[in-house]
Amino acid sequence: MATDWLGSIVSINCGDSLGVYQGRVSAVDQVSQTISLTRPFHNGVKCLVPEVTFRAGDITELKILEIPGPGETQHFGDLHQTELGSSGVGCQVGINQNGTGKLVKKPASSSSAPQNIPKRTDVKSQDVAISPQQQQCSKSYVDRHVESLSQSKSFRRRHNSWSSSSRHPNQATPKKSGLKNGQMKNKDDECFGDDIEEIPDTDFDFEGNLALFDKAAVFEEIDTYERRSGTRSRGIPNERPTRYRHDENILESEPIVYRRITVPHGVSKEFCTDSGLVVPSISYELHKKLLAVAEKHGLTLERRLEMTGVCASQMALTLLGGPNRLNPKNVHQRPTVALLCGPHVKGAQGISCGRHLANHDVQVILFLPNFVKMLESITNELSLFSKTQGQQVSSLKDLPTSPVDLVINCLDCPENAFLRDQPWYKAAVAWANQNRAPVLSIDPPVHEGEQGIDAKWSLALGLPLPLGEHAGRVYLCDIGIPQQVFQEVGINYHSPFGCKFVIPLHSA
Repeated sequence: MATDWLGSIVSINCGDSLGVYQGRVSAVDQVSQTISLTRPFHNGVKCLVPEVTFRAGDITELKILEIPGPGETQHFGDLHQTELGSSGVGCQVGINQNGTGKLVKKPASSSSAPQNIPKRTDVKSQDVAISPQQQQCSKSYVDRHVESLSQSKSFRRRHNSWSSSSRHPNQATPKKSGLKNGQMKNKDDECFGDDIEEIPDTDFDFEGNLALFDKAAVFEEIDTYERRSGTRSRGIPNERPTRYRHDENILESEPIVYRRITVPHGVSKEFCTDSGLVVPSISYELHKKLLAVAEKHGLTLERRLEMTGVCASQMALTLLGGPNRLNPKNVHQRPTVALLCGPHVKGAQGISCGRHLANHDVQVILFLPNFVKMLESITNELSLFSKTQGQQVSSLKDLPTSPVDLVINCLDCPENAFLRDQPWYKAAVAWANQNRAPVLSIDPPVHEGEQGIDAKWSLALGLPLPLGEHAGRVYLCDIGIPQQVFQEVGINYHSPFGCKFVIPLHSA
């Protein structure tokens, strides 16, 4: 009689201390009152040992989940793990003190431990003879358990998605089977027909598997093939596209010529712009000739002074902080600029710059020594400057003793070299060098010996002179000289300014 239950799938409840075990009966010993299960599950978790044995005294409740047919006693099928709802029904065997069992058909109480759902086969194909006792238990379990599974839709959806994803792509879909009158659904075999042993025990090693793929080598092979065949496949990564700036043209154009300006005589020093254009320096004599030809064609001294004043003031406003410093919220922090000018044309350029700075709410202090006779250009500029809020002083004692925000130097002129021996000139140079403010020189002289003040920035007009290290960083401003005027003095000229009127120059 005991051998009739071999191969049956049972659930053994050993109480709260040992828990619930599920598995297939592999041995029943009536003498020692023990039962052994193969491929056991403990509280829904697969055990590490292949077989466990229980004594009759340890068993509180025993449920038969599946009774094998003829020929299946030795061939143990796979276990399928699931959860039984409160409507699940099983065949319960009550264990007496003497170890004998009594078969009772009883509704199973709900338990938190998951139950194993056996693999179903087509009932139509089964034509076997079983004992009335086994038939009663099996038929009761099948009928009621199928009804329970039909009601648990959430479980069917979850298990069906796992079953479809875990099946191999080349694996054939199991043949659907079912019973008439709704006793068994065709989807049951699809949900519960897979072998539970196919579930991997360990997680997939994504990092290790990805390390086996040499992406750089594959892309290199693809690029080599495309270069040889001259074709490009859709969707295959190619070389990284070139990134363009907002001021660069995407379309290919003619080769760029960086040397667009040539001078008739030898160049002692060359500069280059931020875009790489070469700007040669010219001698003071050629620069003076260029201004004279431009004045003959209508670019008068007054126009040149105005252009120089606008460009120099624009550069000075940028050096003072631009919009971060000059805004309505900082009216209490007006920048202060000290302007040192001599009695010559370069001094008139500085006065024009001071007028534009005063118009932009900058506190300007103009130093100009007293002379009996002034140039007409200086007189006109002083007349305009007096209409602003700027302050004009003729004594160095009236200059501020504390550091100012910026010092603009317009003291030097190559044509008035004798002024460098005057006491006021030496005193102004000493004051500027003692003051810790940065210095901006407008149109400084060529030789370092003629410049007594070390400048941080220098602003050249039209084309730069070969300035030395005392000139600091050189900037170039456009004063409006036409291109044909450059050609008339022998200079092949192409404007390097682009969209700006003041550009920085770098030593080439």
